[in-house]
Amino acid sequence: MSFKPAILLASAASLLTLCACNSSDFSPGKGAVAATVNGTAINESRVDIMVKQQAAQGQPDTPELRKGIIEHLAMQLLLSEEAIKKGLHKTPEVMDQVELTQQSILANAFVQDYFKSSPVGDDMLKAEYEKIKGQISGNEYKARHILVDKESDAKDIIAQLKKNSKSFEIIAKEKSKDPGSKAKGGDLGWFDPRGMVPEFGAAVAKLAKGKFTDEPVKSQFGYHVILLEDSRPKQIPPLDQIKPMLQQQIQQQNLKKLLDDTKAKAKIDIVQAAAPTAALKDGKPADPGKK
Repeated sequence: MSFKPAILLASAASLLTLCACNSSDFSPGKGAVAATVNGTAINESRVDIMVKQQAAQGQPDTPELRKGIIEHLAMQLLLSEEAIKKGLHKTPEVMDQVELTQQSILANAFVQDYFKSSPVGDDMLKAEYEKIKGQISGNEYKARHILVDKESDAKDIIAQLKKNSKSFEIIAKEKSKDPGSKAKGGDLGWFDPRGMVPEFGAAVAKLAKGKFTDEPVKSQFGYHVILLEDSRPKQIPPLDQIKPMLQQQIQQQNLKKLLDDTKAKAKIDIVQAAAPTAALKDGKPADPGKK
């Protein structure tokens, strides 16, 4: 139940755009200095930001990574200074990009601060857990099956099983066409019948424990012979096992409510919707003055 709202996805590229358009962002300030470029400092804190972004993508924090980031930031600083010399930081397009990126980063900071300042308490966790328990109903099943292409083959297998029901696993290993369960003697483990094709799920639900289907069950995959080994009421893992997932789920719900409330209190007037894509003629925008 992972949750990544768009405002959380401020990318490294966006952050670099913001930094590149204002060389004053690299002023010495406080903190250790990782490098200097023409006398302007690149603070270690900026390198740490980039390292954390790479770590979130599975990149380990190594001296080589940090060296590469510093070199990247140094080149970025040089180019941003050249852009400022040309006055590019004052162009409307660049100013819009800077503002949009800044808004994205600030929105991300707000969400992260909300998560830190609004922890999920044990009472909320227990209430959500009980709610989920109340929504779970029905049974789950443990079964084996043998899948074949022809109905006649399935009927022959049923005839063999009627003579020796203990041979199910052996026959499954020899004749089943299901690559996922064949080597395991047709074992499907525990499953919710709603997760199976309808014909299979309905057939399993009608079987008594220890019994197999006395007629082939046809599905889109072929013909099944099914043995029901056990059934039990659906179970939910102990709270301790799913606590992190529940915490995240509740945070998602709370964040959504906060965002909805914030939007409801705001006055949003959409003056102009995005213009539709121009009609194409022979792969090129059509001239509206011509027919």
